[in-house]
Amino acid sequence: QVQLVESGGGLVQAGGSLRLSCAASGRTFSGYVMGWFRQAPGKERAFVAAISWSGGSTYYADSVKGRFTISRDNAKNTVLLQMNSLKPEDTAVYYCAADLAPPNGNSWRVHENARWGQGTQVTVSS
Repeated sequence: QVQLVESGGGLVQAGGSLRLSCAASGRTFSGYVMGWFRQAPGKERAFVAAISWSGGSTYYADSVKGRFTISRDNAKNTVLLQMNSLKPEDTAVYYCAADLAPPNGNSWRVHENARWGQGTQVTVSS
């Protein structure tokens, strides 16, 4: 059963912006780290960004640092990913994740029982 639902994906030109949203469905995620991974065709799923429960700590992959901003609204059980200055290489399916495992710098290794959303497509044209 899907417990995280992503929205906000779409088609945008290079240099443009999109905002992705991840909403909890069926349960709350108190104390959980939440964040985003992405997967492009022919490539493995890669870490994008994560945020602690309090919102006081954020983590970003080097490829998106300075362009993407992650935030969360615990009252609404949602996590947002503001994506600016988008590049064609950002094209991928973006997946929301929730887990108790702590991020480490520019990476996040989630547990096998991590929660995942269905994914939302982001396409950036040249």
